[in-house]
Amino acid sequence: MKHLSELDEREVLALAIASEQEDSQIYQVFADKLRADFPASAEIFDDMAEEERSHRGMLFGLYREKFGEHLPPIRREDVRGFDKRDRIWMSATLGIDKMRRQAERMELQAASFYEKAAAQSTDVSVREMLVRLAEIERGHEKKAGDLAATVTAKHGEAEHDTERRQFVLQYVQPGLAGLVDGSVSTLAPVFAAAFATHNNWSTFLVGLAASLGAGVSMGLTEALSDDGTITGRGSPWTRGVVCGIMTAVGGLGHTLPYLVPDGMANAFSIATGLAILIVVIELGLIAWIRARYMETPFFKAIIQIVIGGLIVFMIGILIGSA
Repeated sequence: MKHLSELDEREVLALAIASEQEDSQIYQVFADKLRADFPASAEIFDDMAEEERSHRGMLFGLYREKFGEHLPPIRREDVRGFDKRDRIWMSATLGIDKMRRQAERMELQAASFYEKAAAQSTDVSVREMLVRLAEIERGHEKKAGDLAATVTAKHGEAEHDTERRQFVLQYVQPGLAGLVDGSVSTLAPVFAAAFATHNNWSTFLVGLAASLGAGVSMGLTEALSDDGTITGRGSPWTRGVVCGIMTAVGGLGHTLPYLVPDGMANAFSIATGLAILIVVIELGLIAWIRARYMETPFFKAIIQIVIGGLIVFMIGILIGSA
């Protein structure tokens, strides 16, 4: 690998051409990914991709004039000390805010490259081109921030609503479904085991099995329910993992108190009291999430979830006391 200072004008221009081509591809990937849900931001990245293509054309015109048609195969990865870009496929996985920040970073890095390359160039026309591009990229660094701010002011509310909707569909809904299932459905087996055995360790094992089993079951159910293509609910396996984890967490919350050693005085009463307290907290958290993200009135959400929880809780106690 060569250092930037070791490159001649021909290699510098070839490197700049390859870099502009790569940056235009990254911006186009950003635009294509955002087009359906964030059209205003997609338009910004379309413009930036087109500008990078125009820079490539300017550079290649000068290169053709100086050195002919053939470009040496040199890229960022071949130059020591040169800022590398993420793989294009990795860039496509970024969220919209990270895309905007990366665009500002890319423009800053491009400007720095052109300034360093211009400082070492001995060819007047090449140096002039590099200085000109450095100035353009410095302006683009500010423009990237300004354009993002303009879109935020003009279209920010709509894009914020879209981001919120995607967050709810991809994380909140599967997480809430898991938390409800884990918190409510495991009440019956946990408290049935507790009142049937009055043994904390046995109750803990039942609750652990019920929580983990429900987590796996709910995770698979969510992941296999749809692939997100039509519903826009995002990656099925991400939703499955979120749902599975929250299901297990919901069940483990009122299971863990039964780790109180049976040898302690009033061990069963202490563990059951803590478990009931945690159930109340879990149900309150579920109601808050429904009110916060699902636009359900808080008191209505409380009544609904408490009634459901009480029914399952009583089923567990009645069966365990039979």
